[in-house]
Amino acid sequence: MALARARAVAVLGVEGHLVEVEADLADGLPRLTLIGLPDTALHESRDRIRAAVVNSGHKWPDRRITLGLFPATLPKAGSGFDLAMAVAVLSAAAVVPPESLLRRVFIGELALDGRVRAVRGVLPAVLKAAAAGVERVVVPAANAAEAALVPGARVEPAIDLAGVLSVLRGEAAAPEVTAPPPTAPTPAEVPGLDLADVAGQTRGRLAVEVAAAGGHHLFMQGPPGSGKTMLADRLPGLLPMLDTDASLEVTAVHSVAGLLPSNAPLVTRPPYRSPHHSATPAALIGSGSAVIRPGLASQAHRGILFLDEAPEFNRQSLDALRQPLESGTIEVARARATARFPARFQLVLAANPCPCAKARGPRGTGCECPSLVRRRYLARLSGPLLDRIDIQVALSA
Repeated sequence: MALARARAVAVLGVEGHLVEVEADLADGLPRLTLIGLPDTALHESRDRIRAAVVNSGHKWPDRRITLGLFPATLPKAGSGFDLAMAVAVLSAAAVVPPESLLRRVFIGELALDGRVRAVRGVLPAVLKAAAAGVERVVVPAANAAEAALVPGARVEPAIDLAGVLSVLRGEAAAPEVTAPPPTAPTPAEVPGLDLADVAGQTRGRLAVEVAAAGGHHLFMQGPPGSGKTMLADRLPGLLPMLDTDASLEVTAVHSVAGLLPSNAPLVTRPPYRSPHHSATPAALIGSGSAVIRPGLASQAHRGILFLDEAPEFNRQSLDALRQPLESGTIEVARARATARFPARFQLVLAANPCPCAKARGPRGTGCECPSLVRRRYLARLSGPLLDRIDIQVALSA
């Protein structure tokens, strides 16, 4: 019997958890058994790692292989455990020395030809590994810049399984990636909308400026064409750049959501999200069974969540935002696990005075809606939600 151990990281919400991957090779009919609460993607990894090992020029052990992911009570999801399981099996088969695995954490998905593909949630995973005192972190080359953002992390980018095995056997030097120096925001991050574009509407401009200065939630009500959306779109340009801690928080959320661009691994500008009014509560708060992804409210962490035509949103979707506005966090509970996401955002609402959207002037000249219909329309915004809005302003035509 041969036994080897490697380490990986499971990401639940935006929190990483160290996972020990044990590979046991025993006599018996050749098969591979995976234990430790794996999801469907992990069950499919049995075929991925076998093909990757064979296509990397190594023989797959014709033994009864048992792969255990511990702690066994922690749900495991995703394909980021492929690399750790492959090196654990090959270490048990005496292809690589076991001691080379002890000081490393392995993160990455394996293609059938042995290439190491990028995965989500690398930043929170590396943060956990560094906090646990792990010396080196092996990540996909496409995620190396993101992983290098963690202070003190020694990142080894992996292109393919063959290259990783060469490093573990001491046949090649381990490449390292250092954190890039602070630079100006990329063109994609520089806000292209300026408040100087707004002509008139001094009341609306003042409300937006005060909201930006004090971090207040904002509700703008006015007829179509009064500039509600225009003002909201320019609010992010008034906010300051994120500091280092806030940038890492926001980047971790976007990493789990799979929204990080390859050319800009660090989010330095406050994010801005403007969902359609058909967005469900799950889209705003977060959803998923095995893999729980952050919703739009969490993606707007440290930034702006703008709900245009707010009364058209589902009442449940609007009320789902009440608790995050108070606590700044979101908990998505499922049968197997509970994921927590940060959600400290500025909420900006915009609404017409009536559903017909023909209101003009102070008395609503041109509006075809009875007063009861107008009251019911605005009553879709519940009192407890409006109580949490600091600035409520009426805009003129």
